[in-house]
Amino acid sequence: MQYEPIKKVLGNFLGKSPLLRKLLYFFLDLLLLRTWHVRKAIRKTGKVLPADAMVLDAGSGLGQYTWRMSSGYRGWKIKGIDINREEIAGCTDFFTKTGRSGRVEFETCDLVAFTEKSRYDFILTVDVMEHIEEDTTVFKNFFNALKERGILLISTPSDQGGSDVQQEDDSSFIDEHVRDGYGKEEITLKLSEAGFSRISVRYTYGKAGHISWILSMKYPVRLLNISYLFFLILPFYYLLFYPVSFFLNIIDQNISHKTGTGLLVVAEKVR
Repeated sequence: MQYEPIKKVLGNFLGKSPLLRKLLYFFLDLLLLRTWHVRKAIRKTGKVLPADAMVLDAGSGLGQYTWRMSSGYRGWKIKGIDINREEIAGCTDFFTKTGRSGRVEFETCDLVAFTEKSRYDFILTVDVMEHIEEDTTVFKNFFNALKERGILLISTPSDQGGSDVQQEDDSSFIDEHVRDGYGKEEITLKLSEAGFSRISVRYTYGKAGHISWILSMKYPVRLLNISYLFFLILPFYYLLFYPVSFFLNIIDQNISHKTGTGLLVVAEKVR
């Protein structure tokens, strides 16, 4: 079962015009529980950042989070970087057409080779680190790129089934993963070794969130892997099941989880 090809099809189709791309962002915000958690964390972080903060969206992908940050924080200067040249080109075109190119820029970059120093107040990376084998190098690069008291926010699958891997012979929901997820202690240790302190790690996608993910993402993606003709019935599917997922997302976002299939990590650069 593959997610990335479907995301690429949606991105290519809905990214053809600014209106369609905004529509894509809107539906991603509704459907993806991780977006709910990340938006809440950004709001909390935004309260302690300067009004003219320098921000890095590391692994910006389709530009969803850059769009939301540039909408909510008009004084921020945001740079999106990604290894995918097509997505960078699409984002550059979209943000230019929507009049945000003066405060938002995009660049093709491999995070393993990222070398900027002491430039950013805030770095956001969502569903990226599980794809990178040399993660310790990237964590160190993030540390070097942050200003003193800069903040790193990471959203990533946990090792409690975050890639839909429940047993040894299961395959990842996302074929491009190089790891099935992080443990709390593992990612805390790696960030500490990179120089970070004041590290907070909490689970997301508890029981309620996991059920919501199955209803809103896993089953639809499974159908679309059979045939893209199922795009035609998805509106009816979501009319039936999204109210349930919406309620479950609210529960997941507002309670503390002893375990979960996602991790939300906040780390600070304090020497």
